[in-house]
Amino acid sequence: MQSSVSSKYDRDTTAEDVVSGVNLRGRLAVITGGSTGLGKETARVLAGAGADVFIGARSESKLEQARVDLIEAGARNVIVFPLDLMESDSVSRFAECVLKLGRPIDLLINNAGIMAGPLVRNSLGIEAQFATNYVGHALLTSLLAPALTRAKNARLISLSSVGHHITPVVMEDLNYQARHYEPFDAYGQSKTANVLLAVKVAKHLSIKGVTALAVHPGMIHTELARDVSRETMKQAQIALSVVDLPDYKTVEAGAATTVWAATATDLAGKGPLYLEDCQVAPLVQQSNSVYGVLPYALDADVADQLWARAEEMLGRSLPL
Repeated sequence: MQSSVSSKYDRDTTAEDVVSGVNLRGRLAVITGGSTGLGKETARVLAGAGADVFIGARSESKLEQARVDLIEAGARNVIVFPLDLMESDSVSRFAECVLKLGRPIDLLINNAGIMAGPLVRNSLGIEAQFATNYVGHALLTSLLAPALTRAKNARLISLSSVGHHITPVVMEDLNYQARHYEPFDAYGQSKTANVLLAVKVAKHLSIKGVTALAVHPGMIHTELARDVSRETMKQAQIALSVVDLPDYKTVEAGAATTVWAATATDLAGKGPLYLEDCQVAPLVQQSNSVYGVLPYALDADVADQLWARAEEMLGRSLPL
C-alpha cells in the first residue's frame, strides 16, 4: 500500500508539464464535472494530447461553453452531456450516452464534487455531498465498468482531498439522520469515501487491467467552494485543526496530479494509491490536515462495506 513510484514532478508542476510528449490519440477520457475548474483544465490538457473527451456536468449552458472553449483550444473531439450525480436516473442516462459510443473507456476521471453546503438530501434521502461525491460516482463506475475493462489498460481516477483527514466514514449514520450536521464533517466523510472507491475498484478490476487511483489535487480557488461562507471556512480550519491553511495552487497546477495519474506509465497496475503533488503520498498514522493518507481511507474491508451501503441506498446492485 502506497508503494513508491518515481516522479520528477512536484506541487508546482502544471498539467501541461506532465503531458508534454504524451500521445493520447485514439484514447477516450470520460470526465465528470468537466465544464469548469479542474475538470475543464483536465479535459483541455488531455484533449491537447490527442484524447477524445466526454464531459458531464449539471449546467447545460456551462457544458456547451466548455465544448466551444475546448474546440477553440484545439480539441479534436469533445462530447458533452448533462449529469447530476445527486440523482441516479441522471447518472444512468449519462452512462447510456457514453456506452452508445461503443468504445472502450481508457480514462474515467471522477472529478465532480460539491463542498460544505447546507444540509440537503436527494430524493432517496442521501445527504448531498455523500450522494454527489461518492454514491453517484459509484453508480457511474459500475455502469461504465464493462467499457473500462475492454480498454485493457484503463485508469479510474477518483478525486479526493486532504479533507479525508477530518473523519472516516460513519457507517452507522452516513446521511446525518441521528448526528448533528457539520458541513465540513460531511465533506470529509465524502472525501474519505472517494479514496475507498478507488480501493474497491482496484480490488475487483485490477485483474482486468484497470488501475484505480485516488488524487488530492491541493487547495485551489474553483467553483467547488461556491457554497462555502467565510464562517464555514473558519469551521473548516477548526475541523482540520490548522491555524494556517496551505497555499493555494493555480488550476493549472491543481490539475497536474490528475493528469499524472492518468498518463504516467510508472503508475500502471500500481493501484490503489493516493496521490498528491504528483507523487505517491506518504501513509500517515495521525491526521496532520496537510499531507498524506490515513489508513482508514485505504481499508479494503471498509471499502466493501461502503459499496454495499451504496447498493442499499440505491436499491440496486452495483456490479464491477
